[in-house]
Amino acid sequence: MGRPGTWQIVVLLLIIVLLFGAPKLPELARSVGQSLRILKAETKQLVKDEDQDGPPAEPVATTPTAKKPAAKTPAAKKSAGAKPPAKKAATKKPGTKKASDK
Repeated sequence: MGRPGTWQIVVLLLIIVLLFGAPKLPELARSVGQSLRILKAETKQLVKDEDQDGPPAEPVATTPTAKKPAAKTPAAKKSAGAKPPAKKAATKKPGTKKASDK
């Protein structure tokens, strides 16, 4: 399909006039123009913000990597024998039910 012909544009304009009415067309054109100006201003602001932030960050690798065991330092050896901190008991929010509460 190429560009619309003259008769196609005339028929389209006639349908628009019939749908909206002649008095409403200037108001419709004004609102479309205002919407386009807002869209243009927002896209300029978006581009400006991207330029200020610098280049985008590199994506994080999602494949797991093999971890080497860490060499134990004297401080790590001392803390290895210490007890781990106690876990706090989970508090139940009012109005929530767990599977065990049923």
